[in-house]
Amino acid sequence: MNSWLLWSALSHTARLSTALQILLFLPLTLATLSTQAFLLLSLLLSIHSLIHGTLILLWGSNALSIMQVPMHPFLLLVTFNAFSQSAQPWLATAVYWWGKLLTFCGPSYVAMEGLSSLLFAQKAGQIGRGIADEAESYQFVILILTAAAFVAAAWWVVIAYPAAAASPLSSTLLGVALTAFLFLVLIGFRLRRTNVVEASLLALFLAYNVWLCGFDQTSFSDPASSYAPLLSNILPHLQTLVNFITNTLPKPVLVALLYRLSILQVASRILPTIGADNWESDQGEIDGRPTSIMTRILLTYRQLIFIMVYSHLLLLDPSSQVWWRWANIMFTLFLWAVELVVSPDGDDDSAKWKID
Repeated sequence: MNSWLLWSALSHTARLSTALQILLFLPLTLATLSTQAFLLLSLLLSIHSLIHGTLILLWGSNALSIMQVPMHPFLLLVTFNAFSQSAQPWLATAVYWWGKLLTFCGPSYVAMEGLSSLLFAQKAGQIGRGIADEAESYQFVILILTAAAFVAAAWWVVIAYPAAAASPLSSTLLGVALTAFLFLVLIGFRLRRTNVVEASLLALFLAYNVWLCGFDQTSFSDPASSYAPLLSNILPHLQTLVNFITNTLPKPVLVALLYRLSILQVASRILPTIGADNWESDQGEIDGRPTSIMTRILLTYRQLIFIMVYSHLLLLDPSSQVWWRWANIMFTLFLWAVELVVSPDGDDDSAKWKID
């Protein structure tokens, strides 16, 4: 038992160390060297993560999490060494096409985030409906919580409005998004195809994206100008590192990365429950369902997804991040509108509490 606890603690510590190394090394390379060096490190980390995920898929040992910890500092040193002088032409070509691939994958990241957010909101609405059916007191609690969520979303939008609607086009997009959301909520309630839990979570999602569209870009500085060369003694060494972490890592990128990876993780857990009633209850049949296979692949290669999403976010300039946010809002609202049209009508017993 003690050996199992020790091994589990080492494995979780190794995973945390790996995540922290990736979070720090990528912007560190972008700040101190160049975009090409950053793309090379991102490519090397992605190749390593692809191999690591494949070994987990085939072997499945927790020892792999510990064995990969020294690989990231080694790859960082390889990158610094490769760009200590002029890079080889083949290397420059490889990182160029890797950057193109990250750029081309941008729409898929937005689509996955919007789809996962909608999937999570619908699953939460389904769970809330089941809880509300048990007792009227639960309905009252759910209505209070959802009302608080609507108020929080409205407050969030009001606070973010001056920065998010800084240009005529941004203010127009904000007005279109809010109007479309209100119409979809009313249509969903009228058709009994949504409930207050789902609508409140989507309101928070809308407010979160509006807030990111208006995030104060002066709250973080340019990586290339905020990093000071490391000195020879340890105290300035640590002080420079702390200054880099607090001032260089772009806050919108970290917030967007945390939300995107979290919602993808939650959605991957929800996917196996979709259509479960249409499959046999045998465990082998459940594990063979397409959604279960997709979930296993996503969870196995989540480190590769982490690196690619993070690299793409770091490559975006602030204005590009804003327009991707608006695209995310519109795409999610479009998906919700399609879902409201194609989903079956709610029966009176299960849908009555949504509109009372």
